This record gives sequence, C-alpha cells and structure tokens, in this order.
Amino acid sequence: METVVTPCPQFSGLRRSCPTFHNAPSQSFLPHINSQLRLSSSRKPCRAVVAMAGSGKFFVGGNWKCNGTKDSITKLVSDLNSAKLENDVDVVVSPPFVYLDMVSTSLTDRIEVSAQNSWIGKGGAFTGEISVEQLKDIGCKWVILGHSERRHVIGEDDQFIGKKAAYALNEGLGVIACIGELLEEREAGKTFDVCFQQLKAFADVVPSWDNIVIAYEPVWAIGTGKVATPQQAQEVHLAVRDWLKKNVSEEVASKTRIIYGGSVNGSNCGELAKQEDIDGFLVGGASLKGPEFATIVNSVTSKKVAA
Repeated sequence: METVVTPCPQFSGLRRSCPTFHNAPSQSFLPHINSQLRLSSSRKPCRAVVAMAGSGKFFVGGNWKCNGTKDSITKLVSDLNSAKLENDVDVVVSPPFVYLDMVSTSLTDRIEVSAQNSWIGKGGAFTGEISVEQLKDIGCKWVILGHSERRHVIGEDDQFIGKKAAYALNEGLGVIACIGELLEEREAGKTFDVCFQQLKAFADVVPSWDNIVIAYEPVWAIGTGKVATPQQAQEVHLAVRDWLKKNVSEEVASKTRIIYGGSVNGSNCGELAKQEDIDGFLVGGASLKGPEFATIVNSVTSKKVAA
C-alpha cells in the first residue's frame, strides 16, 4: 500500500514568541526572528552553481534501521550499484550491524558505509555493543549518533551521545549527529531550545567539526508520513547554522553540512533541496528502495540555479 505523505501540523512551534507562519507567505516569519537569525533572502546565488548556504558538498545518507534480510539487501545493493548518481553528492548508507561487512564488500566505492551506532570507548566487556575500532576494521567511514530512536526509545542522553561522538571522531570515523524535537516540544515552542541544547552537547566535547554532518530530524516527522514544509525545515536549519556561527565559529558554520530527515521521499525531496540551508538528507524508509533513494540523491539538481 502506498504511503500518503501529509503536511506537518499547523504550527510553527519554534519559540513561544514566534508567530504562526504555516499559512503565511514563506518568508513572512523572518522579520520577527531577525534578531536571532540572518535573512536567507540576502544571499544571491551565482549562475550554474549549487545554491547552498554552506560550503560543503551535498550529502545524502540512507538509514536502513533494523530492516532487511540477506536476500533483500543483496537486491538493494545491486540496485544501488547500477544506479546513476550525480557526481556532486556524498552518498552513505547505514545497514544493520550484521550486514555491514556484506554491504561494505559488495557495494560500489561510489557509496560509503556507515554504522547506526557505536560504543562510547574502546571495546571490551560491553555485551551487545560495537566499538569504533571494529567498525573501522570492516570498512565503515561514518556512524549515526543521537538518532531520536536511540534518545527516546533506548534512553541515551545528550552528554552520553556527545561522548560517543567525541570518541568516534578521535578514532577517525565521521559522525552524522542527529538532533530534533518531539511533537510536544514543538507545540510548546521549544524547537530551537531543544536543538540548541543537543548541539551544545556535541560542541562541548568534539575535537573538531571537520567530519561532522548535522542531521535535523523533527521526531514527529520520522516514519509518520508527516514532513516539515520546506519553509519550516529551512527555518530550523538556518537557526542551527547561526548557532554554529555564534557558538563555534563562522568557518564551522559555513562548512558544516546540515541535512534534513523526516519522511523524505522521491516526491518531496526536490522542494526541500531547494532551500539554501538544507545541505542534503538522512533518509529512512525510502532508502530501502534503490531507485527512489537514487532520486533523492539526484535531487541535488534542484539546487542548481540560474541567476
């Protein structure tokens, strides 16, 4: 049965003082928060360039979560190996742990492999955990940390996640650092507060931002069929970039990729990709379908604009 994607709830939910803008013109909310955010409309893209606020390459990750069998993953890898992907995109897939080695040895070099989690330190007597060293040993280049399912189902807190990220980075793995608010947090006007608190937990401990990609994933949009409007996603991405500028550095704010996750699919990726501060996607269910995932990767073409 085909999934029907519905618009996000009828609210902004960023801070209590912010006006509702869902039914207003897409830029109408910006003057009200200009004291905290710079105006995206002031940027002027050049002809035949990728219109991104940051300087990093477009990035698309596929989080396969706890899905797949040997047969289905063999078929998915085959589809990915034969897919025609745009060159100016970094592409990563994240299989379940038990299939990491199988995927890393059979997948095209065009696509890198990520784990979905890693332990806070070196391996040892930690039943059920996977160490960064083991991940590197089988060819992983990335790890997803701080995903909402780890936060809200498993119970990992901000500081624990930050320490995981610091260890992974120190050992040479790239980190896809997930942030995002619950539905009740958005309704209470706490979206920025939650995201900034989660960001600070990373900023307090990471040795460098060189190999970090931030994934903004509003929890209410993950696997629900609901997706933030392009304007809502852009507003949070813009706020995240400004937080980095003010609290880390202007250079880090420019080069750190901020990607969006939350019911991204082949139908909505193009409009989302047009937003200046959306530097790619972290894809869930749609990443289990090779042709659709390729469509999402190739949505980078939506950023190529003429002046």
